[in-house]
Amino acid sequence: MNLLLVSHRHPKSPAAEAFRTLRTSLAFASPEPVRTLLVTSAAPEEGKSTIASNLAVALAQAGKRVLVVDADLRKPQQHRIFDVPNHRGLTNILVGEAEAGEVLNATPVPGLDLVSSGPIPPNPAELLDSERARSLWPALAAQYQCVLIDSPPLVAVADSVILSPQVEGVLVVVRAGQTRTDLLRESRALLEKAGARVLGAVLNEVRHAPRDYRYYYYYHSEQKRRASEEE
Repeated sequence: MNLLLVSHRHPKSPAAEAFRTLRTSLAFASPEPVRTLLVTSAAPEEGKSTIASNLAVALAQAGKRVLVVDADLRKPQQHRIFDVPNHRGLTNILVGEAEAGEVLNATPVPGLDLVSSGPIPPNPAELLDSERARSLWPALAAQYQCVLIDSPPLVAVADSVILSPQVEGVLVVVRAGQTRTDLLRESRALLEKAGARVLGAVLNEVRHAPRDYRYYYYYHSEQKRRASEEE
């Protein structure tokens, strides 16, 4: 399993705590639980695949049944993050060659499954704009409490804009110090035009001062001490 999956490998780290905070924020972002969530970004290399996979782990750690679907059919990453084969996946479902249950990958995280992208097709946008794609998300949501869909950057290609009205919510990943403001504005306009429901944004790779981490470790060491005294 990839070292980037910090929520699973280092569940007591400040980074894992940040994903649990994101999980809580999502729970308050909507009066009803969001069962299908698209994770995207304005431009490439902003960390959306890492955010999607770690958020999925955090949700599964809370006892939810979670599915990650890699809908980035141009540059898929989830099979690498979870270290699973990518011979068959979403594209096989969308062209009618397989049912979802036939391409599911179990992960080492209890309650978390993965559908990788499958073979890279010549026509990703057409596949994602199909009736088969539109009917897939509600069918998966009937089996899982949360379906996280990793998708390409918004400004680069049309795929995420096509997918955005097919799901219940959209989460936009913004990389601190790198995401251009004009691209972020353009992304917002594209999502609004598509009728997407944007739940919020995640600011990725924020540098914290060392004292912030001291507060975190102090708080958790205090919790551990009190728990041992109560035993």
